[in-house]
Amino acid sequence: MHLPWGKIAIGILIAVVSFAGGLWALNLLWPSPKGQRPALVEVPPLKPVARNSLIVTPAAIALSAIHAALETAAPRNLVGKRDNPLPQLLSNGALDWTVTRGPLAVVGRPDALVVSTALSGSFHATGQVSGEAGNLAGALGGLLGGRLGQGLQNLQGKALDQRADIRGEVTLTAHPSLLPTWRVEPNLSSQVALADASLPIMGVKLSVSNDLKPFLDRAVNEQMAALAARLRDDPSLEVAARREWAKMCRAISLGATAAGMPNLWLEVRPTRAFAAQPRIDSTALALTIGVEAQTRIVSNETKPDCPFPAQLELVPQVEQGRINIAVPIDIPFTEVTRLLEAQLKGKTFPEDQSSAFTATIRGVSLAASGDRLLLSLRVKANENKSWLGLGAEATIHVWGRPVLDATHQVLRLTDIALDVQSEAAFGLLGAAARAAVPYLEKAVAEHGVVDLVPLAANARQSIDAAIADFRKSADGVRVDAAVSDLRLVDIEFDANTLRVVAEVNGTVQVAVTKLSE
Repeated sequence: MHLPWGKIAIGILIAVVSFAGGLWALNLLWPSPKGQRPALVEVPPLKPVARNSLIVTPAAIALSAIHAALETAAPRNLVGKRDNPLPQLLSNGALDWTVTRGPLAVVGRPDALVVSTALSGSFHATGQVSGEAGNLAGALGGLLGGRLGQGLQNLQGKALDQRADIRGEVTLTAHPSLLPTWRVEPNLSSQVALADASLPIMGVKLSVSNDLKPFLDRAVNEQMAALAARLRDDPSLEVAARREWAKMCRAISLGATAAGMPNLWLEVRPTRAFAAQPRIDSTALALTIGVEAQTRIVSNETKPDCPFPAQLELVPQVEQGRINIAVPIDIPFTEVTRLLEAQLKGKTFPEDQSSAFTATIRGVSLAASGDRLLLSLRVKANENKSWLGLGAEATIHVWGRPVLDATHQVLRLTDIALDVQSEAAFGLLGAAARAAVPYLEKAVAEHGVVDLVPLAANARQSIDAAIADFRKSADGVRVDAAVSDLRLVDIEFDANTLRVVAEVNGTVQVAVTKLSE
């Protein structure tokens, strides 16, 4: 049997010509890798950004610490004298009193701090019965009775030494309030209560409690005034605030956002201090101070100028124990392109290659245009149904609008659409190519994401390391500060840079168990 070699040769020739013609058509109709990309809408440059951050620190001063400080500072003894109330009867008379306080009791109430202690002591009367006592005996005897007059004559010239016990309690109440000058006004008041006591002097009972109370009131008020002045002038709050203010005023290293990129720094510049009035409960006096700061990303370590505020702003109420730091992070588009390419390169659409036309992404480039991004995809296109498997490499352009998926911490592209020029080229290749367009858009939507988790983790690690400086506790002071979460809250971009705004949230508390002496 003779094969129709002539017909076979003609068929092969036709196939070769068809193959060459197909390649020519693909190269003619398909967008060239060097073809011009669509016109871009100009994007204004990103503005220098400075976000407001907030740190609110509650300091709980234990009542036990206040108790210990007062025990050390408060005098234990009060002594005094009073004038001789009976100069005609008692010569060289000395009326002395000594009062000793017991242990202090410190109690916190919703509106006040109450300090109380028991008083104990003695009232001591010494002297000599005056010679005039005998001269007065007759008169006194007529008025007070003959036996008293006779007793006075018998005591004439004799020494007198008598004592009476003193018992009572003193209570000091403080309603502390903050002043705008970084000082504390204690608003002290006192009350002295004495039990009834009397001292008989030559038959005359002298009421010790009534007679002594004005002197004790004056002595306690003098001590209270001295304590109030010392507390009012105490610079401890301002000194501590200045120290922490200086620690906040700094640039924190965030490292590099990508390999080969320079290190970035988070500049923190505190600008405002505010506080609420102290709160008192049964265990502590709580003082809450907040600081507002401007934060921005800079490319070099800076030494910001942070003048300490002369006035402390007083506010009605302050949210307790909160750290909120805004961190704007700039990522160059070259890095965004690299991350996108890692997700898209090698992807074939449709993935099951069920279509008569498939394309594999070989490369990705990115450009900003208005509020959208243009992805230029270098693809290898293939026709699958014929045994010739026609194919060509080309660049197609896809539009997408970047949005932040805060839940998954990724950047996604939405509103995916093939550029009209690329879509027209697909249409010229026939129905099979047009059918592949939805697969292309789906592939870009599914895989065209930028994973921002490593970026967020790096920023969190840097912020956590900076906050660790505030956790360094001193004698009697414990600082608990920690980052609870970092959320990505916003994005913006210009022609060269993608800016991701992160928000760091955390908690901070200060516990004071010992006051400096």
